[in-house]
Amino acid sequence: MSTDRPRVLVVEDNFMNKVLVKEMLTLHGYEVIEAGTGKEAVELTSREAPDLILMDLHLPEMDGVTATRLIKEREELRMIPIVALTASAMKGDEETILSEGFDGYVPKPIELSKLLAVVGDALKRKDLGSGS
Repeated sequence: MSTDRPRVLVVEDNFMNKVLVKEMLTLHGYEVIEAGTGKEAVELTSREAPDLILMDLHLPEMDGVTATRLIKEREELRMIPIVALTASAMKGDEETILSEGFDGYVPKPIELSKLLAVVGDALKRKDLGSGS
């Protein structure tokens, strides 16, 4: 059954962080699918084609930067915005993360207003890009 709710793939290996993000997004009208590793994220993205991916940087099997690079290399997946979720919140980290191919950045601990703003902006930019 199809839904009009935006589908967000949450890639997070920390159970509590995953539950928190899923709860925040679900309560605000998003459909959430989950992955616990970078490798799983690449496979799920190919199968599910989510509207947006929230990618932790530090993951088992394959880190978030490598997973993002593999997803962005695929022509049919390149337009999916990928937002980094990370505890690296030092000055200059955001620029470094964006230069790795991410479309946005949410620092941990995650604040609901920041998460919703970054997700909403990334989805708007995606819609504007596909509408031209």
